Amino acid sequence: MIPRIRTVSLLALGAICLSSCASEEQPAQELKPLALKEQVSTIVKSTDGYAVNWAGVLSNANPWHFGEHVVATIVGHDAKGAEVVRMDQPLDAVPPGGSLAFTGQASATQKPAKVSIQYRPAQWRPAARIASAFQRFPVSRVQTMRQKDGTYLITGYVSNPYQISASTLVVNALLRDSAGKLLGGGSTFVDEVEAGSPPRFILTVSGLPKGTDVARTEITARTWGSTGRPYEELALSGAAPTHTVKPTSEPFAVDRSTEIVSEYKQ
Repeated sequence: MIPRIRTVSLLALGAICLSSCASEEQPAQELKPLALKEQVSTIVKSTDGYAVNWAGVLSNANPWHFGEHVVATIVGHDAKGAEVVRMDQPLDAVPPGGSLAFTGQASATQKPAKVSIQYRPAQWRPAARIASAFQRFPVSRVQTMRQKDGTYLITGYVSNPYQISASTLVVNALLRDSAGKLLGGGSTFVDEVEAGSPPRFILTVSGLPKGTDVARTEITARTWGSTGRPYEELALSGAAPTHTVKPTSEPFAVDRSTEIVSEYKQ
């Protein structure tokens, strides 16, 4: 038999251990920072100075978290190193395990010799669904037409794969050469995109140097906003059914699956 005093001591020791273990903080999940996979900028003479155009692609390697409230900072310096243009560009949320294409334009009174893109660290928020639930918005019938002034006119249609309407989508076009190198890009918006009724989008990409050979146009669409809430609401609603037309053929006289199950039971 264990003496009463020793029993009390063991109980007290166990209580101290439990309280100390409970007070220890659980290690936070380590998340990888966003990565700027690609960036490009072009500078062309304009009526009031210079037009600085840029395009970039951010990648999110975390499959369970949205990267939110991201801000890109575009800075241009002249040949002497003096800053001649700076612009903060709020970006849309980067989906879990996905990427974000973005484009923009700013004006400068002096010609930048170098333009760089940086970004502030994202604020992370766990997603309500797995990465595969956040389906891409399909694009179709894309046409890229070079205009006489050197700009590119791009048209096409964007679809909504979800059951509920998408209030606003951002459509991005990235232009690439035959080797896949990023040359430039442009963006536009489409509103109230319903499943089964793809709207047409039209956008223009300007600022490419003369003689640029565009071989491929890469179109992506995403929800608009600094948080992933709009995308999450679409994913939670579920995907729209692929087949919505009833079959016209006559049903089978005998359900073969029922026959097979009956034979198997016998």
